[in-house]
Amino acid sequence: MSRPQGASSLTDQQPPQGTQTAGGVARSAASPAEPRPRRRATDWRKRLEITVLSGPAIIVFVGFVIFPVALAAYYGFFRWKGFGPPLDFVGLGNYLVIFKDTAFHEVLIHNGIIVVLSLVIQGPVAIVLALLLNRKIRGRSIIRVLIFVPYVISEVIVGVGWSLMLQTSGAVNDLLQSIGLGFLKADWLSDPGIAIWSLMIIISWKYIGFAVILFLAGLQSIPEELFEAAAIDGASYWQIQRRITLPLLGPTIRIWAFLSIIGSLQLFDLVYIIWGQYIASTAGVSTMATYMVANGRTSGNYGYGNAVAVVMFLISLVIALVYQRFVLRRDMAGAVTERQK
Repeated sequence: MSRPQGASSLTDQQPPQGTQTAGGVARSAASPAEPRPRRRATDWRKRLEITVLSGPAIIVFVGFVIFPVALAAYYGFFRWKGFGPPLDFVGLGNYLVIFKDTAFHEVLIHNGIIVVLSLVIQGPVAIVLALLLNRKIRGRSIIRVLIFVPYVISEVIVGVGWSLMLQTSGAVNDLLQSIGLGFLKADWLSDPGIAIWSLMIIISWKYIGFAVILFLAGLQSIPEELFEAAAIDGASYWQIQRRITLPLLGPTIRIWAFLSIIGSLQLFDLVYIIWGQYIASTAGVSTMATYMVANGRTSGNYGYGNAVAVVMFLISLVIALVYQRFVLRRDMAGAVTERQK
């Protein structure tokens, strides 16, 4: 029996996508996505894991960094003697005194000099020592330990020892006298023209071991194949160091420079132990930290001392942000990755 023209049987018709047929539901061309509840559960699990792992560190950071800074900023608006609730509100009076005080301008300049001299003196010397200790020489391990020993010695021991040696009747002047260089004897601690250099010698002796160890760690990450290929091409030792070692050691040098700058801005212990808060100002080696102690705690004006601490924090924060923005930007570009969508 023939079908009417234009008519079609049920078997000739294709079921629409996603409609139910006698054989079951027809599947669409594109497979359905994973169930959303499972993905949400995975996201919550990851968030919970991050919270549990980072929670203690965040609590410690907020309790020992953010909260003290906020409290210091609060007390900085008062004239406070250090006990009882602060009642004598002075607003920005403490901060205006800081910026008008010529003594603060002097200590700010001293900190700037210490920052520059630390980079200029410690950096090249530490790089040379690291290059020498990176070669296979006899007693290399012992030399590394001896260079690093001053860094682990307490600042109190270092300060007391150097203050005894640098006195006018100390070991340094006695040594110069015994070897026939008595004309070089000087007042190493009180002479304003020499005291800053005495401080830089002590700082370099104390902290150069940290820079050497840091640079050695950076040198270990440079592949030996690069040195071998350069030597085969006829490059000399110094050409290899200038063209290969120093550029690849650049990220480590920049990180060390950042740590050195922040440490120089916050320098306190060695200056306070060797010179004291009053001799340091006359000798030209006082810092913002010693100024804070002398004009805050010792003077009984804790509100002013807290204001100085906030100014120190802001100066260090601004320098750190600027350094990270313009110096460490290229080094951190490969460490920070965007989340894939």
